[in-house]
Amino acid sequence: MIWPTSDLESELLARAPIVIGIDEVGRGAVAGPLVVGAAAWTHETVTWPEWLRDSKTLSVKRRVSVAAELAESVDIGLGWIDADTIDRIGIVTALAHAAVRAVDDLARKGVQVQDAHILLDGTHDWLSEHLEHAPQMTVRAKADRDCVSVAAAACFAKVARDDYMADLARLHPHYAWERNRGYGTAAHMAAIAEHGPTGHHRQTWLH
Repeated sequence: MIWPTSDLESELLARAPIVIGIDEVGRGAVAGPLVVGAAAWTHETVTWPEWLRDSKTLSVKRRVSVAAELAESVDIGLGWIDADTIDRIGIVTALAHAAVRAVDDLARKGVQVQDAHILLDGTHDWLSEHLEHAPQMTVRAKADRDCVSVAAAACFAKVARDDYMADLARLHPHYAWERNRGYGTAAHMAAIAEHGPTGHHRQTWLH
C-alpha cells in the first residue's frame, strides 16, 4: 500500500503560498458528468485524514468518511461538465473546462488562486493555456497516489460524482448507475442495447 505524502507540496510551497492539487473523475465513463476536483494546500495544512490515499483504492464507506474530514480542513473546488457538452467539445477540452471551473470555485471561496502553484495529475500540461493567468505548474504522473493535495482533490470529486450518479440511478434504474457509476460494464452496455441511451449518456462514445 502506497500512502501519499506532502513532500512535493512542501517543496512547491517554498515558491508559492498555495498549492492547488487537481485531478479528475469520470473521464472514461460512458454516462454522467466529468468532475474535476481542486484542493488548496497551504503552510497551515499540516494534517489530513489518516486514510487519505488514491481514492480508487478506498472502499465507498472509507472514501465518504475521508471526504467529510477533508471538507473541515481543506478548501475544495469542483468543476462539472455534462455528457452533452463532452459530446460537443470532446473530452480533452471538457477536462480543461472542468478544471477551470474547479479553480474558479476555489476563487469564489476566497482562495487566492492567482498566487497558487498548480499540481496536476498526469503526464502533460493540458490546463495552463485555458487559465486567465499564467500559473506556476507542476505535472506529476501518479500524483493522485503520491501527493496529498491531488489525492484530496480526487477523493472529494469521486464522492461528489458517485453521489450524483446514485441520484440519477433512481430516475433511470435500468442502468444500475449506483453500482457502475456510468462506466461501460458489460451489464451497463447490455442495458443500453435493450433500453437505449438516455440524455445522460455520452452519445459519441456509444458508436
